[in-house]
Amino acid sequence: MELKILSKENKEIGKKKLPSQFSEPSRFDIIKRAVEAIFGNKRQRYGANPRAGKRHSTYLSKKRRRFRGVYGHSRTRTPKKVMSRSGSQFNWTGAFAPNARGGHRAFPPKAEKIWVCKINKKEKRKAIRSALASALNKDLVIKRGHKVPNEYPFLIAKDFELINKTKDFKSALLSLGFKAELERASKKKIRAGKGKHRARPYQKAKGPLVIVSGKCKLLNTAKNIAGIDVVDIKNVNVELLAPGCVPGRLTLLTEEAVNKIEKEALFV
Repeated sequence: MELKILSKENKEIGKKKLPSQFSEPSRFDIIKRAVEAIFGNKRQRYGANPRAGKRHSTYLSKKRRRFRGVYGHSRTRTPKKVMSRSGSQFNWTGAFAPNARGGHRAFPPKAEKIWVCKINKKEKRKAIRSALASALNKDLVIKRGHKVPNEYPFLIAKDFELINKTKDFKSALLSLGFKAELERASKKKIRAGKGKHRARPYQKAKGPLVIVSGKCKLLNTAKNIAGIDVVDIKNVNVELLAPGCVPGRLTLLTEEAVNKIEKEALFV
């Protein structure tokens, strides 16, 4: 597969043959496994206190003549805690059981649960190759909801990595035909449900992913543009290439990044 290389002014300055990593078939099942593994490894353990709801001194007897028993008192067999006593008569209230006020939860989340997901190295690399190939598949990119120019897919020139101003990078994207995509990524909507009260009230769209060859000025330049992620080629993972396990994110690779993939045989 051969792609055009475009400059900041949307002029063709050459062509580049892609290495074999981009010829991987799209395997949605492997991509999903790799993304779920990243989600599982990022997840924090949580759980209830093992003694929560069980701190009451309760008593339950189902025997007929047992002292402090509930037999013959027309009471449920819920564990009770004694509040007061007059001779052999007791004033008690339900406790400990899940159906009682202040009782423990039935099958609460346990902090010892292991959320870590393991995945083979070869399988992870195959998932990255598959996601890279899917990102350059125009049909999959459009199906994912991105607004792409007619020339897509293409590579961008290596001088993009030297852009040190946000307005210059934004104007370069506009000249490449990403006006509709930037407008789509800039919109945000209020989340439905309880997430509004949990420090995540807004849902935002994912915009273009820009992959560079290494540490450069562009990594900080695009931070203030909504929806855009800029990442070093060595830090690329499946979650960035296929957010939400859906492959086909609009991806722009610099010419130097592709050269690095070929030279260092990355993800093989």
